Amino acid sequence: MSWAWNPWHGCHKISPGCAHCYVYRHDARYERDAADVRKNADFGLPVRRDRSGHFKIPPGELVYTCFTSDFFLEDADAWRKEAWDMIRMRDDLSFFLITKRIHRFAVNLPADWGEGYPHVSIATTVENQDRVDFRMPLYLVAPIRHKSIVCEPLLERIDLTPYLSDEIEHVTVGGESGNEARLCRYEWVLDIREQCRQRGIPFHFKQTGALFEKDGYTYRVPREHQHKQAQKAGINLP
Repeated sequence: MSWAWNPWHGCHKISPGCAHCYVYRHDARYERDAADVRKNADFGLPVRRDRSGHFKIPPGELVYTCFTSDFFLEDADAWRKEAWDMIRMRDDLSFFLITKRIHRFAVNLPADWGEGYPHVSIATTVENQDRVDFRMPLYLVAPIRHKSIVCEPLLERIDLTPYLSDEIEHVTVGGESGNEARLCRYEWVLDIREQCRQRGIPFHFKQTGALFEKDGYTYRVPREHQHKQAQKAGINLP
């Protein structure tokens, strides 16, 4: 079983991949400003206990962390130390974070971080070649035990080859969702797959996105079919 832990909510757009952010779309439905960053009521979830004294999140679970914001967001600097403290305490869980702010990774990093906590995985997102070449050099030298790359939303053909070191545990690719989604081409997906195949790195085609081109045809893919169609492609590399 997996859990979602969003210690804070809201973010600021910093790169092309943020243009049609799903958090902004979701908040707009309820007339909320997604740029208004706030600590959530579930801030203390990892260390919260039930009436019997047991942790609400039992040992051995996977915790998707800060998926409605960015863990390294500037607005959350004052809260991050306490969040790290909870993560350190719950070394019986696996925490998974995705960031567009790897350039801020060291801000308020725990003193005992060393080469990284073994139970923490941190992925960086790269949506175009410009962000690949900015984020990946920083990411590769960061002391993180478990590293992976998320190419989502994939906005153009990208070359990851210079950065696919043995440290990278897997690469995930996906198109953009939402009514304003930008085009994702199947040839770009296959190109990344081939880069991973040559380096022996696991590859996962997560979703087509809402606007997907394959074999010269452009498709509008309903949200409920985007993951299914990617799975049907059968191109994942274990």
